[in-house]
Amino acid sequence: MDVILLERIEKLGQIGDVVSVKPGFARNFLLPRKKALRATEDNKKRFEEQRAQIEATNLKRKQEAEKIAKKVDGLKIVVIRQASETGLLFGSVANRDIADGVTAGGFTIDRRQVILDKPIKTLGLHDVRVALHPEVVVKVVANVAKSEDEAAAQEKAGGFVSAQQAEDQAQADLDKLLAEAELAATGTEEAPQA
Repeated sequence: MDVILLERIEKLGQIGDVVSVKPGFARNFLLPRKKALRATEDNKKRFEEQRAQIEATNLKRKQEAEKIAKKVDGLKIVVIRQASETGLLFGSVANRDIADGVTAGGFTIDRRQVILDKPIKTLGLHDVRVALHPEVVVKVVANVAKSEDEAAAQEKAGGFVSAQQAEDQAQADLDKLLAEAELAATGTEEAPQA
């Protein structure tokens, strides 16, 4: 089935391109979401009449998305999930989970804007693409962990940290704080005596 694209579609074409797609893709995705029109003679004429308006609207939406992209690009979100000791999740992290995390970070996005190249089924740091506009795609880092403490340890380590490693790191941090406090306490007691 031939359709006229009303917006840029990744791996398909630009605005105004007449492309041939499978009928199911056109009927179930492109046409209902107003991303394309059937390529009939009437629709081609109507598109050419409205082309300038469609391109202007697209340019305005793209500029707004670029402003937001500067703030969202590189955003780090934490997703808490149950997992095995080896780091495999009991389930997976879905588009909705990423969208909820970005929304909690202060930027409202729809789950359809999240592009997962592969399912997230392990603990650790994962790069996820978010399409703010068909031509503006940013990267968000999803920190998937069992708890907030483990998420902080993963952030510090730059990747998956087992529960034992997280506990060891937390104990080391606690020991360091206690040593600093003890040193500070002995340092203040000696100062008045001198």
